[in-house]
Amino acid sequence: MKAFASMIIACGIAVSAYPQQALYPSSFPLGDVQLLDSRFSKAQALNVDVLLKYDVDRLLAPYLKEAGLTPKAESFPCWDGLDGHVGGHYLTALAIHYASTGDPRLKERMDYMISELKRCQDASGNGYVGGVPDGKPLWDGLKSGNIELVWKYWVPWYNVHKTYAGLRDAWLYAGDTQAKDMFLKFCDWGLDIIAPLSDEQMEAMLDQEFGGMPEVFADAYAITGDRKYLDGARRFSHHWLLDSMAAGVDNLDNKHANTQVPKVVGYERIAEVADDSLYRDASVFFWETVSGTRSLSIGGNSRREHFAPKDDCKSYVTDREGPESCNTNNMLKLSEGLFRMSRDARYADFYERALYNHILSTQHPVHGGYVYFTPARPAHYRVYSQPNSGMWCCVGTGMENHGKYGEFIYSHFGDSLYVNLFIPSRLDWKEKGVTVTQTGDFPADDSVSFTVDVKKPARFTLM
Repeated sequence: MKAFASMIIACGIAVSAYPQQALYPSSFPLGDVQLLDSRFSKAQALNVDVLLKYDVDRLLAPYLKEAGLTPKAESFPCWDGLDGHVGGHYLTALAIHYASTGDPRLKERMDYMISELKRCQDASGNGYVGGVPDGKPLWDGLKSGNIELVWKYWVPWYNVHKTYAGLRDAWLYAGDTQAKDMFLKFCDWGLDIIAPLSDEQMEAMLDQEFGGMPEVFADAYAITGDRKYLDGARRFSHHWLLDSMAAGVDNLDNKHANTQVPKVVGYERIAEVADDSLYRDASVFFWETVSGTRSLSIGGNSRREHFAPKDDCKSYVTDREGPESCNTNNMLKLSEGLFRMSRDARYADFYERALYNHILSTQHPVHGGYVYFTPARPAHYRVYSQPNSGMWCCVGTGMENHGKYGEFIYSHFGDSLYVNLFIPSRLDWKEKGVTVTQTGDFPADDSVSFTVDVKKPARFTLM
């Protein structure tokens, strides 16, 4: 991106200690970016209403059951066997939307979830807090080296990753220090499970979908500086994918797409926190491959949840199951991370396209339900979820999507302010004592206006 203005504006003041900036120093806290009237602010407000319709005790039931405590409500029956995964997403969604809106109802629910999950972690006695059904034999078996046991369960590492992320995000976005402590204890439990396993056993176990486990351990390292967590992140690196991507080899034909994308989100985080060129090269090549040769114009990828062969374009417009919104959620995370490392505009361009054309469209504009697949099939239809009913994977990420619209509109690197997205918003840049207000109706209108209010003179570059 080229600078299009250098302004004498406001002098710097002390930066508040936001957890979000502790992990992502170039990001602005969600609470410092207010969405103004637009389709994005309406989507966010609608999603708050939807989140408040969910029965929290039903989401918590799997955790209480696994901890040997009495659930306060029945578990949701949909996707039985993957109990607990949507609960983690829901905790993330509460934290994100509370940070974005300040709505006290969201914080009340978040605090309640954390207190109940704390009861579960205390009852486990070893740091574990998860809802994997009948999980104790699994985890004990894995620790003893019985890797084949993982295939008798429905993607358990993928499942618990959502709880890891929920606890991290309750601290990251909402500043809950108890959630951070629980997150790190949970990480220690995970390290204990994999400690006895050889590299060969780890690679065999990672043939099953495991979500973004390398990302959460990389974040634990960023939080603490303790290298054991960075080592854990590297142990969760599936070398079948990492090594091929680092070597510039595309081996993605017919592979389950959203099994692969979260792995690479983790590779990017390892590259970012450890300045590791192998992981950076793998992340960049994967992003180039997926965004350049395996995505539709809306920014989404996959059909029937899998990457089609590169020469198979027809299946994208004949299949009923088009791009998963989960995939695009994770591609946005990857794009944002690569932008933080490089400030290359192509990552922001992809982010913009996928955000407007896929993520925004995954919410029903009236009742707020979430979409699993976005078919490109002519004259086809979409299926939307309902609260307390559908519990698909894309319901979980759908809960999160509409609270994060303010996260990537602006970034800052040194004395430069980057405008990455044309979304009506007001930025409170506390460090500079500057308020930037953006208005417009992009892409319906090709004109965007910026108003800068200042307290004291200082200089920064607007990119």
